[in-house]
Amino acid sequence: GQPVKRTVGQVTKPIDFHFCTENRIKQHVEGQPGNEYKELDFAAVLRKHPPSPGRMPKGPTIPKPFNLSQGNKRKLEETTSEYVSLAEQVEAFQKRTPSRYHLRSRKSDEGPVPGKLVKARLTNPKTPVLLTKQRFRPVTCKTTAELEAEEMEKNLQYKFKARELNHKIFEGGPLLPKKPPVKELTQPIGFELEIEKRIQERESKKQQEEEHFEFHSRPCPTKILEDIVGVPEKKALPVTVPKSPVFTLKSRTRMLGRDEEKEKEVVPVIKANPMPHYGVPFKPKMPEQRHVEVCPFSFDARDRERQIQKEKKMEELQKEEVPKFKALPLPYFDHVKLPEKKVKNPTQPEPFNLQIDERGAAKLQSWKQQLEDDLKRQKEAACFKARPNTVVYQEPFVPKKENKLLSESLSGSVVPESFELATEKRAKERQEFEKRLANIEAIRERHQEQVRQRQEAREKEEVAKLRQELVHKANPIRKYRSVEVKPSDQPLTMPKSPNFSDRFRC
Repeated sequence: GQPVKRTVGQVTKPIDFHFCTENRIKQHVEGQPGNEYKELDFAAVLRKHPPSPGRMPKGPTIPKPFNLSQGNKRKLEETTSEYVSLAEQVEAFQKRTPSRYHLRSRKSDEGPVPGKLVKARLTNPKTPVLLTKQRFRPVTCKTTAELEAEEMEKNLQYKFKARELNHKIFEGGPLLPKKPPVKELTQPIGFELEIEKRIQERESKKQQEEEHFEFHSRPCPTKILEDIVGVPEKKALPVTVPKSPVFTLKSRTRMLGRDEEKEKEVVPVIKANPMPHYGVPFKPKMPEQRHVEVCPFSFDARDRERQIQKEKKMEELQKEEVPKFKALPLPYFDHVKLPEKKVKNPTQPEPFNLQIDERGAAKLQSWKQQLEDDLKRQKEAACFKARPNTVVYQEPFVPKKENKLLSESLSGSVVPESFELATEKRAKERQEFEKRLANIEAIRERHQEQVRQRQEAREKEEVAKLRQELVHKANPIRKYRSVEVKPSDQPLTMPKSPNFSDRFRC
């Protein structure tokens, strides 16, 4: 149960890095005899390598116009190429890879080693000497043998123990298994389908129709011979009394009929006139005497005028002369004049002026301009122009000494620096929070007090107003302005006879 002491391994020793790029730079410089060593920027040369001879630019790029009318669909000639398996394609791709991307050994760079060729021998495998062998870790997991032993012990604990035989079982009689109760057989019941009922009904109807039908006459009713039967009695309608139309207006007097005269013979009720108002002088109104002459109207005159006009028109049509028939002359068949045949000019084909061609031309022009700009920029970038050497005339770098206090220095601080505990900071924040809560609670209580005072003042005003309204006070007699009765200024209605028409009668 005690912790195992781990063995301390060897300390890691730092080794300087040696990049292969340094050897490449030295070989490149040594391979140029007669030239002085030039200092190169190591970071800029890391990603640079000489271009492969197969990918060197052979000349300026020749721009080709876009063929927008043709699609990207493959033609039949392209699809009928020879089949190449995937393995052959991978092998061809690996062969096409430039040699500069393959790993090179140092022996190939140095050249062939002079001497005899060493024969290849079998490699003797050796186990790696790892530091994990020096470590020790306690085994906590049980092996399969231990687990099997535990299971065997558990199985031995639960052994089967048979009980003693009870002899009373044999005294009861022979031990036979009980027979299960026999269930009754399922009784099949026929289906009562509606279609069988319909078939039976149809057969019964057919049998009734096939039976012989005998005609039995009914006795003749005697009432038909005695009197007319079934015709309703004719009701005697009252005779229609013709009346002339009477059109009533506000200003016309009405001619009362006999029935209305009888109704008017009721005893009239005498009503007293209201007392005149003394503020305005009384002006009695004289009844106007209106005499309306009743003139019966008819449409005889208008019908007569229409009949006379119709007869006049018929006479004018009869007096008109009938046009005489004149036959047209026969045509001359010696000279046949046919209409001239119109010859239409053939359609002149014109080239299509598509917008896609215009856009393609504009795009091609912009692309050419961009290529020219890129070439110009590349030529300017290729021209090397050295910058002036300004480092020689600058002052050398001199490190400055920092003037820090002894208390501010990182090591050997003499003056103890003050520190602030997190508990003190939280206590200050808690105190400010409680002060804020107390202010909010005080404002809320002040607001509630103001609302309560307003409510009390409103209730006092309502009680005083209610008490004042409960006291009864008699209202004074109201005085109104006197009413002036003025005569009407509207003119009297003038009667006019109606203008009827029989145009819409059917």
